[in-house]
Amino acid sequence: MNYRKIAYWFFTIAMCGLFLFSAQMYFFKTEMVKGFFEGMQFPTWLVIPLAVAKILGVVAILTDASNTLREWAYAGFFFDVILATMAHHYAGHGWLGLSFAGLFLVLGSRFFYQDR
Repeated sequence: MNYRKIAYWFFTIAMCGLFLFSAQMYFFKTEMVKGFFEGMQFPTWLVIPLAVAKILGVVAILTDASNTLREWAYAGFFFDVILATMAHHYAGHGWLGLSFAGLFLVLGSRFFYQDR
């Protein structure tokens, strides 16, 4: 096992963990998350569909079902962390946070994907 394969699995497991953590928060602390969404002026009906999309994205990345679905999942995760980082920044929370860290996890996982 070379360092690139280890890097792929490190970034991918960390990324998937981050998105699964986020999804479980959306499911089990829905009212709290809806409060955050309202504070950032997002529609609250997005909470549960985003949680489902995050879980489906993790499944798409960890399985070999479809390369197309995997690429869409990476794209979705990339846009999610970019937009979440911007939303937190404009809400006054600053740039640094889990969404900003998620950007590096998504990019790292995708960069090392071909070496897995």
